[in-house]
Amino acid sequence: MPDISVDPSVTTGPIEGSTKIYIDGVPFRRVNLTNGEHLDLYDTSGPYTDDGATIDLTAGLPRRAVTRDRGTQLQRARAGEITAEMAFIAARERVPAELVRDEVARGRAVIPANHNHPEAEPMIIGKAFAVKVNANIGNSAVTSSIAEEVDKMVWATRWGADTIMDLSTGRDIHMTREWILRNSPVPVGTVPLYQALEKTNGDPAELTWELYRDTVIEQCEQGVDYMTVHAGVKLAHIPLTVDRVTGIVSRGGSIMAAWCLAHHQESFLYTNFEELCDILARYDVTFSLGDGLRPGSIADANDAAQFAELKTLGELTRFAKSLGVQVMIEGPGHVPMHKIVENVRLEEELCEEAPFYTLGPLATDIAPAYDHITSAIGAAIIAQAGTAMLCYVTPKEHLGLPNRKDVKDGVIAYKIAAHAADLAKGHPHAQDRDDALSRARFEFRWHDQFALSLDPDTAREFHDETLPAAPAKTAHFCSMCGPKFCSMRITQDVRDAMAGKSREFAEHGSQVYLPVVSS
Repeated sequence: MPDISVDPSVTTGPIEGSTKIYIDGVPFRRVNLTNGEHLDLYDTSGPYTDDGATIDLTAGLPRRAVTRDRGTQLQRARAGEITAEMAFIAARERVPAELVRDEVARGRAVIPANHNHPEAEPMIIGKAFAVKVNANIGNSAVTSSIAEEVDKMVWATRWGADTIMDLSTGRDIHMTREWILRNSPVPVGTVPLYQALEKTNGDPAELTWELYRDTVIEQCEQGVDYMTVHAGVKLAHIPLTVDRVTGIVSRGGSIMAAWCLAHHQESFLYTNFEELCDILARYDVTFSLGDGLRPGSIADANDAAQFAELKTLGELTRFAKSLGVQVMIEGPGHVPMHKIVENVRLEEELCEEAPFYTLGPLATDIAPAYDHITSAIGAAIIAQAGTAMLCYVTPKEHLGLPNRKDVKDGVIAYKIAAHAADLAKGHPHAQDRDDALSRARFEFRWHDQFALSLDPDTAREFHDETLPAAPAKTAHFCSMCGPKFCSMRITQDVRDAMAGKSREFAEHGSQVYLPVVSS
């Protein structure tokens, strides 16, 4: 590990009511219910929730075996091979391994797994599988430290983040990424352009292909699993943004637009795309083709600039896949609800159904400090329509760098959106957790209701604000309705009364008079 003065430890508590288990080497979180049953859930936390012990970040995570010399996951899937990663994913998603292979072979799913990041547990991003959630972390030139960013990573995966993006733009970018990678049980993405710009002291005009290429190789060697590359921003697209309300809101998109105008040339990311493909294929790093011209306001949604870039991303997708490189496509942004589905339709049409990875979208612009909610609304809609991964938005969006609590709020909001979409799509086993929690709620198994929730700690905390005593955990009421007005308790009383009259009711129907239920 690098020699740098940071707090080498993070402490996490166990997730209430559950334990970490491994079934044939695949991790799950087993929720142990008080009625003797259990439910096994997809788990992203790595080894961090077993016992709540202090984690020594200097040790790094265990490293799995990786095959380096047989090509990318895409190439091997096309050859008919079910890789070790595909088999792991099939068990994790509880789907046939052949489905995993076939979706990867078609380019409708990606397995972001750099050979140099063997600490990560294999996962898949594709519309045939559970909707995934990415959490952005990373320092800025204004605030945060390596220790704080690694702490956010550990807790984000505990709360359910499927991937992490290190978007650091401040000091020690390389070192921050090293600590994150060596301790991340999930794939890590980056935007190499940010670090390249650091090397020019923030001047976009001073960027060169060679400087950018070397930055990409540096990050591939470290183990970055997927990279946002804004190669779709072309010189001809820039005039289309002039009349926008919020212009170009993507940092990468604005940097490349500035470079194109400064040099009066096509983007070096576009003109050197083939060499970039060769580099990523060598490490099996996945392209996340960036939406540099995404709309940053409702007024700019679905405009000519956005869709012109999307068409170029389709061209780049076909080329990258022809060279065996895995590809997903980044999407908006700020889009009102009635325009959201069109984004998925066009992306699938233009980009050969490559997995769509979207930021929200935010369904309205008027709620700073609540944009984890405005965006989760759009995220649920776009995920139901076919988006494979959702990039979370925190309450600090547009306002500042998120802290650990903001990261949690963003992850939980997006786990809600992703799960709601899985339910709407009829994803296998998605409803199991809902049904288990609903049964626990009706039977007043409070501990089980907490344990089955996305955020057991907060669920228990809210309950205990008004009824903290131990007997309240078995009471057949909460502080909302009290002991006499709980509809579920009254319903059970009605059922009990009906059970004694079931034969008579079956024979005589409404002529049978049930006893009055006592309140």
